[in-house]
Amino acid sequence: MSGYIGGIIILVGINIIAVLGISILTGFTRLFSFGNAGFMSIGAYTSAILTTKFHVPFVMAVILGASMAAILSYGLGKLTLNLKGDYFLITTLGFGECTRVFMEYMDKYTGGARGFAGIKQSTTITVVVVSVVLAAFLAWNFTHSKYGRNLVAVREQEVAAAASGVDVVKAKQMSFTISAFLAGWAGALFAHYYTFITPAMFNLDKSSELTITVVIGGLGSLTGSIISTIILTVLPEAMRAFASYRMLFYGLAVVLVITLRPSGLMGYKEFSLSGIKRLFIKKHTTEVNKK
Repeated sequence: MSGYIGGIIILVGINIIAVLGISILTGFTRLFSFGNAGFMSIGAYTSAILTTKFHVPFVMAVILGASMAAILSYGLGKLTLNLKGDYFLITTLGFGECTRVFMEYMDKYTGGARGFAGIKQSTTITVVVVSVVLAAFLAWNFTHSKYGRNLVAVREQEVAAAASGVDVVKAKQMSFTISAFLAGWAGALFAHYYTFITPAMFNLDKSSELTITVVIGGLGSLTGSIISTIILTVLPEAMRAFASYRMLFYGLAVVLVITLRPSGLMGYKEFSLSGIKRLFIKKHTTEVNKK
């Protein structure tokens, strides 16, 4: 497999992990966050510092980087998840930008605006594929558990969910923490693939890109988010001559999806082999009945 194709596969895998986190948060609780790029940067810088300055093994550094993002998100959630409406979104946006500025300010440890170099390239296709499978397994089991059903209840009608005994704040806290953990995980893999990171790589555009991908794939559909991630990561590569207009394409795609299919490509449905089988059987039965 060529280095170019392999690089695209790795980038798709890293984006899938980050988008799964947004899907859990936004798709299943309707909490829109523009701070997940900040959590990606925390995972990236934490793991990079651990491997280069303290010689921590790569796998342990990835786990610690993702855990650091989750811990910080837990603290942020304690302060902000009681906020209503757009206030939570604005808070996460501020957090993401503050994180970027902080990484620039901590020049001694992060390299500041010049960037952090000398990171060993440890992220391979095998590592990414295994990570995507584990992340998808985690996201799927969480969203299809009792806690996932609580998230859906909160998404559909928060007041009714609270009245029926669902701890709304706890449900939101869990989704926010897992979302940040996956973002930190993706950030750590990102750092150890590119071997050089700067705070500008984790700006507001990156957070917007992740959220837009989930909206296009379908709020409430993990497989829809995966499909849209593959499309929106590969498409700019296929249209490299127009790569500078990437965000324009994303914006147009969102407008078209919201206009033509408001629930996204997959809506609230999940892609599965059993679903294809049922569709095939239904089509076959319809054709037989017509005869």
